Amino acid sequence: MTTRHRLGPHRDPNVDRAVLEAARDLLVERGYAATSIDAIATRAGVSRPAIYRRWPSKAHLIAQAVFPDVGTDETAPDLAAEVRKVIGGTIQLFGSAAARAAMPGLMADMRADPSLYEKLSARLNTPTREELGAYLSSPRTPGLDPNTLLDTIAGAALFAMCIRDIDDLDGFARSLEDLLLYGISGRPGGS
Repeated sequence: MTTRHRLGPHRDPNVDRAVLEAARDLLVERGYAATSIDAIATRAGVSRPAIYRRWPSKAHLIAQAVFPDVGTDETAPDLAAEVRKVIGGTIQLFGSAAARAAMPGLMADMRADPSLYEKLSARLNTPTREELGAYLSSPRTPGLDPNTLLDTIAGAALFAMCIRDIDDLDGFARSLEDLLLYGISGRPGGS
Protein backbone atom coordinates (compact mmCIF):
# COMPACT_ATOMS: atom_id res chain seq x y z
CA MET A 1 0.00 0.00 0.00
CA THR A 2 1.35 3.42 -0.90
CA THR A 3 1.07 6.43 1.31
CA ARG A 4 -0.30 9.56 -0.29
CA HIS A 5 1.28 12.82 0.68
CA ARG A 6 -0.74 15.95 0.97
CA LEU A 7 0.01 18.42 -1.80
CA GLY A 8 0.75 22.01 -0.97
CA PRO A 9 2.50 23.58 1.97
CA HIS A 10 1.57 22.63 5.49
CA ARG A 11 1.47 25.75 7.63
CA ASP A 12 2.37 25.14 11.23
CA PRO A 13 0.62 27.77 13.39
CA ASN A 14 3.42 27.38 15.95
CA VAL A 15 5.85 28.76 13.37
CA ASP A 16 3.58 31.75 12.76
CA ARG A 17 3.33 32.46 16.49
CA ALA A 18 7.09 32.10 17.02
CA VAL A 19 7.91 34.40 14.10
CA LEU A 20 5.40 37.08 15.13
CA GLU A 21 6.59 36.99 18.73
CA ALA A 22 10.24 37.18 17.65
CA ALA A 23 9.44 40.15 15.43
CA ARG A 24 7.71 42.03 18.28
CA ASP A 25 10.57 41.29 20.69
CA LEU A 26 13.24 42.41 18.22
CA LEU A 27 11.34 45.59 17.40
CA VAL A 28 11.38 46.57 21.06
CA GLU A 29 15.03 45.56 21.54
CA ARG A 30 16.54 46.89 18.29
CA GLY A 31 14.04 49.11 16.51
CA TYR A 32 12.53 48.76 13.05
CA ALA A 33 15.62 49.37 10.92
CA ALA A 34 17.76 46.86 12.83
CA THR A 35 15.09 44.15 12.84
CA SER A 36 15.88 41.89 9.90
CA ILE A 37 14.37 38.72 8.49
CA ASP A 38 17.61 36.92 9.42
CA ALA A 39 17.36 38.08 13.03
CA ILE A 40 13.68 37.15 13.22
CA ALA A 41 14.34 33.70 11.74
CA THR A 42 17.19 33.07 14.17
CA ARG A 43 15.17 34.21 17.18
CA ALA A 44 12.13 32.16 16.12
CA GLY A 45 14.20 29.09 15.29
CA VAL A 46 12.95 28.89 11.70
CA SER A 47 14.44 29.33 8.25
CA ARG A 48 14.22 32.44 6.09
CA PRO A 49 12.21 30.51 3.47
CA ALA A 50 9.67 29.59 6.16
CA ILE A 51 9.16 33.30 6.77
CA TYR A 52 9.03 34.27 3.10
CA ARG A 53 6.42 31.56 2.43
CA ARG A 54 4.15 33.43 4.84
CA TRP A 55 5.04 37.10 4.32
CA PRO A 56 6.38 38.77 1.16
CA SER A 57 8.55 41.27 3.06
CA LYS A 58 9.77 42.39 6.45
CA ALA A 59 7.22 45.20 6.42
CA HIS A 60 4.31 42.80 5.85
CA LEU A 61 5.54 40.56 8.66
CA ILE A 62 5.98 43.50 11.05
CA ALA A 63 2.54 44.86 10.14
CA GLN A 64 0.91 41.56 11.07
CA ALA A 65 3.00 41.20 14.22
CA VAL A 66 2.11 44.66 15.48
CA PHE A 67 -1.42 44.99 14.08
CA PRO A 68 -3.08 41.56 14.07
CA ASP A 69 -6.51 41.16 12.55
CA VAL A 70 -9.11 42.06 15.12
CA GLY A 71 -12.84 41.49 15.20
CA THR A 72 -15.30 44.31 15.29
CA ASP A 73 -16.48 45.63 18.62
CA GLU A 74 -20.05 46.00 19.70
CA THR A 75 -21.82 49.12 18.53
CA ALA A 76 -21.59 51.99 20.98
CA PRO A 77 -24.89 53.50 22.20
CA ASP A 78 -24.13 57.04 20.99
CA LEU A 79 -21.53 59.19 19.24
CA ALA A 80 -19.72 60.17 22.45
CA ALA A 81 -19.35 56.50 23.42
CA GLU A 82 -18.20 55.65 19.89
CA VAL A 83 -15.56 58.40 19.97
CA ARG A 84 -14.35 57.12 23.36
CA LYS A 85 -14.23 53.57 21.99
CA VAL A 86 -12.25 54.64 18.91
CA ILE A 87 -9.82 56.71 20.99
CA GLY A 88 -9.29 53.84 23.43
CA GLY A 89 -8.79 51.33 20.64
CA THR A 90 -6.40 53.61 18.76
CA ILE A 91 -4.30 54.27 21.85
CA GLN A 92 -4.22 50.56 22.64
CA LEU A 93 -3.22 49.82 19.04
CA PHE A 94 -0.40 52.37 18.84
CA GLY A 95 0.60 52.32 22.52
CA SER A 96 2.51 49.05 22.65
CA ALA A 97 6.30 49.23 22.63
CA ALA A 98 6.39 47.15 19.43
CA ALA A 99 3.93 49.46 17.62
CA ARG A 100 5.86 52.54 18.71
CA ALA A 101 9.07 51.02 17.34
CA ALA A 102 7.44 49.86 14.11
CA MET A 103 5.31 52.82 13.03
CA PRO A 104 7.94 55.21 11.65
CA GLY A 105 9.47 52.48 9.47
CA LEU A 106 6.12 51.01 8.45
CA MET A 107 4.84 54.43 7.43
CA ALA A 108 7.87 54.92 5.19
CA ASP A 109 7.53 51.43 3.70
CA MET A 110 3.80 51.94 3.09
CA ARG A 111 4.59 54.82 0.73
CA ALA A 112 6.73 52.53 -1.44
CA ASP A 113 4.62 49.35 -1.26
CA PRO A 114 1.01 49.64 -2.47
CA SER A 115 0.11 46.13 -1.26
CA LEU A 116 1.32 46.95 2.26
CA TYR A 117 -0.63 50.21 2.15
CA GLU A 118 -3.81 48.37 1.10
CA LYS A 119 -3.40 45.67 3.75
CA LEU A 120 -2.80 48.11 6.61
CA SER A 121 -5.50 50.47 5.42
CA ALA A 122 -8.04 47.66 5.32
CA ARG A 123 -6.99 46.45 8.76
CA LEU A 124 -6.75 49.81 10.52
CA ASN A 125 -9.01 52.26 8.72
CA THR A 126 -11.99 50.92 6.87
CA PRO A 127 -14.15 49.36 9.62
CA THR A 128 -13.68 52.29 11.99
CA ARG A 129 -14.38 54.89 9.31
CA GLU A 130 -17.59 53.08 8.41
CA GLU A 131 -18.70 52.91 12.05
CA LEU A 132 -17.99 56.61 12.59
CA GLY A 133 -19.78 57.42 9.35
CA ALA A 134 -22.93 55.73 10.63
CA TYR A 135 -22.93 57.95 13.74
CA LEU A 136 -22.04 61.13 11.88
CA SER A 137 -24.82 60.73 9.30
CA SER A 138 -27.30 61.83 11.98
CA PRO A 139 -29.06 65.21 11.66
CA ARG A 140 -27.62 66.01 15.12
CA THR A 141 -24.08 66.03 13.67
CA PRO A 142 -24.39 67.91 10.35
CA GLY A 143 -21.17 68.56 8.51
CA LEU A 144 -18.95 66.33 10.63
CA ASP A 145 -16.72 64.18 8.44
CA PRO A 146 -15.82 60.70 9.74
CA ASN A 147 -12.54 60.77 7.81
CA THR A 148 -11.43 63.97 9.50
CA LEU A 149 -12.48 62.68 12.92
CA LEU A 150 -10.58 59.39 12.54
CA ASP A 151 -7.55 61.17 11.05
CA THR A 152 -7.54 63.51 14.05
CA ILE A 153 -7.70 60.62 16.52
CA ALA A 154 -5.08 58.51 14.74
CA GLY A 155 -2.80 61.47 14.05
CA ALA A 156 -2.90 62.66 17.65
CA ALA A 157 -2.26 59.13 18.93
CA LEU A 158 0.63 58.52 16.53
CA PHE A 159 2.28 61.83 17.38
CA ALA A 160 1.82 61.31 21.12
CA MET A 161 3.16 57.74 21.02
CA CYS A 162 5.92 57.95 18.41
CA ILE A 163 7.16 61.54 18.71
CA ARG A 164 6.33 62.67 22.25
CA ASP A 165 6.70 59.11 23.62
CA ILE A 166 4.09 59.67 26.32
CA ASP A 167 3.65 57.22 29.18
CA ASP A 168 0.27 58.31 30.61
CA LEU A 169 -2.00 56.67 28.05
CA ASP A 170 -5.14 57.01 30.17
CA GLY A 171 -4.52 60.71 30.77
CA PHE A 172 -3.89 61.26 27.07
CA ALA A 173 -7.10 59.38 26.21
CA ARG A 174 -9.16 61.53 28.59
CA SER A 175 -7.61 64.73 27.27
CA LEU A 176 -8.21 63.77 23.64
CA GLU A 177 -11.78 62.66 24.43
CA ASP A 178 -12.55 65.99 26.12
CA LEU A 179 -11.04 67.98 23.26
CA LEU A 180 -12.88 66.11 20.52
CA LEU A 181 -16.19 65.74 22.29
CA TYR A 182 -16.17 69.44 23.20
CA GLY A 183 -15.58 70.21 19.53
CA ILE A 184 -18.41 67.93 18.46
CA SER A 185 -21.00 68.79 21.10
CA GLY A 186 -19.81 72.09 22.53
CA ARG A 187 -19.48 70.49 25.97
CA PRO A 188 -16.55 68.70 27.62
CA GLY A 189 -17.12 64.96 27.71
CA GLY A 190 -19.85 65.25 25.07
CA SER A 191 -22.62 65.36 27.72
